[in-house]
Amino acid sequence: MPFEVPEQKQIRVIINADAGCEADDQYAIVHALLSPRLQIKGLIGVHFGLRSAAGAAESCREIQHVLELTGMSGRYPVVEGANRKIPGIGTPSPSEGSRLIIEEALKDDPLPLFVIFQGPLTDLASAYLQEPRIAERLTAVWIGGGPYPEGGPEFNLSNDVEAAQAVFRSPIPLWQVPKNAYDMVRVGLAELAVKVRPCGGIGRYLYESVISLNMKYANRPEWPKGEVWVLGDSPAVSLLLDDQAFDFDLAEAPAIAADMAYKPQPGNRKIRVYRSVDTRFMLEDFYAKLALFSLSER
Repeated sequence: MPFEVPEQKQIRVIINADAGCEADDQYAIVHALLSPRLQIKGLIGVHFGLRSAAGAAESCREIQHVLELTGMSGRYPVVEGANRKIPGIGTPSPSEGSRLIIEEALKDDPLPLFVIFQGPLTDLASAYLQEPRIAERLTAVWIGGGPYPEGGPEFNLSNDVEAAQAVFRSPIPLWQVPKNAYDMVRVGLAELAVKVRPCGGIGRYLYESVISLNMKYANRPEWPKGEVWVLGDSPAVSLLLDDQAFDFDLAEAPAIAADMAYKPQPGNRKIRVYRSVDTRFMLEDFYAKLALFSLSER
């Protein structure tokens, strides 16, 4: 990038992504890799429910491919997270991913640690259940959960309801970006063709991944719409660049029922719940960084 970020303004970041599932994780990962404020400490590939019996490995392979296309292979640890949900609300599903979170959280480092979750909360719940001390040493940002106040079915939550229950009961500082907020990040395929596709090998790959999935899901009646996509994981990165201090509510963490409905818990600890995200800043910052990166490769 043609600018530097003072070290005291930088933060440590671990990315936890179900990147083998769809195409929006990759956009968020690239945005993070190209953002100088973020000191990436590792990337974790995690499961995406029952869609695959080897989801964590598939997510890791996809993350590695993104790193190859950006010329960053070998620069960051890439490890597998859990390959299935936790067995129960008090029982972890240990993995290299949960160990990475624990090890980084317990380091004596003055820079704050943020762990972003673009899929289920399995590895956060597991890390906390293995080592509760991490709760006061990191902040979690989660893309997931239904709209407030009712909640309801949502993909990332559905892949490990028990993990979300464990995290919401814990004292871990949590920024939640529920479905009504992350669904705001709508982009047209024409927009991606103009802003992303021309930006080198990684730009072509990001664009073609969306186009491929758009055709793969052609028979789905409601989503995708045909020429629109949702980059729903990207707020996990943009909120680390600017946390939109006036766009969230501090809400008492609800209990989460098996049907993913929220149940009020008066007096429970408070979490951030985002009402909206700044899509203009998010997308334009990503497009600009991708274009600058592409120019630097020539």
